Amino acid sequence: MARHLITSALPYINGIKHLGNMVGSMLPADVYSRYLRRRGHEVLYICATDEHGTPAELAAKERGVPVDVFCSEAHDAQKAVYDGFALAFDHFGRSSSTQNVEITQHFARRLNENGFIEERAIRQVYSPADGRFLPDRYVEGTCPHCGYDKARGDQCENCTRVLDPTDLINPRSAISGSTELEVRETKHLFLLQSKLQHEVEEWVARHEEEWPQLAASIARKWLNEGLHDRAITRDLDWGVPVPADTWPELAAEGKVFYVWFDAPIEYIGATKEWADSAPDGETRDWKSWWYDVDDSVRYTEFMAKDNVPFHTVMFPATELGVREPWKKVDYVKAFNWLTYYGGKFSTSQKRGVFTDQALDILPADYWRYFLIANAPESDDSSFTWEHFTTTVNKDLADTLGNFVNRVLSFSRKRFGEEVPAGGEPGEAEAALGEEIARLLAEYETQMEALQFRKAAAALRALWSAGNSYLEEKAPWLEIKTDQDGAALTLRTAMNLIHLYAVVSEPFIPASATAMRRAFSLSGDTASWVTHEEARALTSVPVGTPFTVPPVLFAKLTDDDLAAYKERFGGEPGA
Repeated sequence: MARHLITSALPYINGIKHLGNMVGSMLPADVYSRYLRRRGHEVLYICATDEHGTPAELAAKERGVPVDVFCSEAHDAQKAVYDGFALAFDHFGRSSSTQNVEITQHFARRLNENGFIEERAIRQVYSPADGRFLPDRYVEGTCPHCGYDKARGDQCENCTRVLDPTDLINPRSAISGSTELEVRETKHLFLLQSKLQHEVEEWVARHEEEWPQLAASIARKWLNEGLHDRAITRDLDWGVPVPADTWPELAAEGKVFYVWFDAPIEYIGATKEWADSAPDGETRDWKSWWYDVDDSVRYTEFMAKDNVPFHTVMFPATELGVREPWKKVDYVKAFNWLTYYGGKFSTSQKRGVFTDQALDILPADYWRYFLIANAPESDDSSFTWEHFTTTVNKDLADTLGNFVNRVLSFSRKRFGEEVPAGGEPGEAEAALGEEIARLLAEYETQMEALQFRKAAAALRALWSAGNSYLEEKAPWLEIKTDQDGAALTLRTAMNLIHLYAVVSEPFIPASATAMRRAFSLSGDTASWVTHEEARALTSVPVGTPFTVPPVLFAKLTDDDLAAYKERFGGEPGA
């Protein structure tokens, strides 16, 4: 069995995230991690809050609290939401940790020793009204590429183009709103990416054929345009300090590293946090996951498309320049946008459904299934309340939930609270077993390929196969003339329920647990189902006590739909 390191793009600390953020990184990473664990692999799933940079300072200023206090509270608030979504991180860290500070400074020193960092005097935006140099995100204005009038000085949220503050049209201070800005000279550290271009190209070339087209095309576009030397320090009060032992003058000026320099390093820092937080008596070897000495770890990253350049070009350049065997990503799973009725979800504009609001409305499994079944993999996909309610009612309530309820309720009513005896499997059961084994193989193939929509379709087909079998055998009629036949049908259906509990767990963990716990099986660890077990459908033997769980999924009504649209809005302009 392999060792799998999995990371998802670090969520910014400034506010609870929307559903688009969830489906573009953390949720698919969790689904994949759960699947691999069920298959017996050793998995380490790492994530963290991205706490440095301008967003944190601006959000803390708006709240009127110190930035470290804001970040601590916001981290806990985000973690509570992710717990609510049942994201099974091995560790959810913080980029402000001492571990990340130490490793980021180590990377900077090594890059400097190897000739890949240079101190340069540059001209930077200065605001007399604020009495300070303005880092990228402290400058707002109109994007020169698409005309979006709320573009930031580092990147346009609308067209995703990377910018410099001086590129903006009609720039203004994000702190005071002042348009009386000056350009003054100051010194910063630059990562000499141009000197690493050839090495990054060779590294990407070895991997891009395996990556999804979205990730590969973005990486190739950046390389074709050429890697530019990029400033990796900023004038901020909050961040990883430039080490005084290497750059005393800049350290004295209070320079900190740019958030996009230290944030990817936090994947490593958070892994060390995980190791350092081990319970007494337990030792965790964090370096065996990140120091690539024997190629024993497969590393998969999950992110939305706007994060792809940093993870496929900029961070690999950093790792290559360090000249140490740090593990680099093997597979980049990139996602397009999930839109809200065709418009962008936006944290800054509070457009769309946010993750805490989603959990206030319905349990996590409703959202987990819908989002993964409609993940924006090949192109953007749109969230609408109509599509959501239809999917919940058809797939979760009718196809899965109703199957579980009617099988267990009818069997309890007619045969008592143990799995009934009687009847030997016949042609219908043999055909069902072959179909289940075939669909299970398809499900596994799509999960291994990280094709989540196709995996969800295969899972849905597994659920539908049980319904087709039940309709064909019709135990509610069969029992009138053939009690043993009806018992066989229900026993087979109960084994399907247990199989569904195992294979559905990556998608809907709470519901899968409820299905599994319906059967009193001693030592049932819900290990993965083999194809032979899928064909036999005998994992739940005759005489096993069972209970009927509460309704797994409530159907959503027209009134529910109307209430959701009234609260969150429907089609734009409606």
